Amino acid sequence: MPEVPSTRAGTVALVGLPNVGKSSLLNRLLGSKLSIVTPFAQTTRERVIGIDTRDGVQMVFVDTPGIVRPAYLLHRSLIELIEETIADADVIVLVVDALRPPPELEPGVAERLRALPDRLIIAINKSDLAAETQMSTHTKWAAENLGAPALPVSAVSGEGIEALRAAVAERLPRSPFLYPEDDLSSQPVRFFVAELIRETVFELYSEEIPYAVAVRIEEFRERSDPVVIRATIFVERPSQKGILIGKGGSALRELGTRSRMKIEDFLGQRVFLELWVKVLPKWRKSPVELRRLGFPVPQETD
Repeated sequence: MPEVPSTRAGTVALVGLPNVGKSSLLNRLLGSKLSIVTPFAQTTRERVIGIDTRDGVQMVFVDTPGIVRPAYLLHRSLIELIEETIADADVIVLVVDALRPPPELEPGVAERLRALPDRLIIAINKSDLAAETQMSTHTKWAAENLGAPALPVSAVSGEGIEALRAAVAERLPRSPFLYPEDDLSSQPVRFFVAELIRETVFELYSEEIPYAVAVRIEEFRERSDPVVIRATIFVERPSQKGILIGKGGSALRELGTRSRMKIEDFLGQRVFLELWVKVLPKWRKSPVELRRLGFPVPQETD
């Protein structure tokens, strides 16, 4: 009879509405910034994988985009990605904001969560700022609507993080580790470089610009000194390209400088960063362009 492993390992999906603190919670759980964080809703567009290995437990966290009611093809693609992540996860952590009313979840996602009460934990974020009545409202909602336990946490202060970690660990299966113990992510470095550039776009530009932006790394020479990175920033309209570049290229230079500093901090190396801006009309609604940019596309659009 095969010996039962003494270690535990598995995937942990972080799901929730936009701007409830999923990415901040992932960074807190990892003790390292891996997922971009901005004050804007719907910042995360792709799954961000972070690996935490300690005390005989390996948690492979998957930070997902915010759950929204689909308005166009990109949204539908993100909802399908969230549903797939939930179906494949060993544990699901639904993150809710204690300062907002309990969420109205997209019907397909809500149905999947209700079917998995033994794998589901509700993390009530911002518990350090919430009143007792707000916490009790969310706890009651979690029990009545999803049949799952609710734990108070704060991604900012760290309150409740170890209790959440323990609750996740006891639900993970006995298993050998899935990745080497010192791995922080299974995703390539160029993915995080593109995300840092996109995060900087959110910081520097307002209104619709950040949401119309996609970033693709065209060249990444990591063995050179400095590391050479060339990236294309795609937008949907010529007017957006003009705003990104700015008068005489001033805005693009600022974007490049700030992005380069973040990337150098992330890589621990000097970086030469070159940015190009191109117009890709209606890319968020185009199956062809979404695939070109690496996004999954719902099958019914084929």
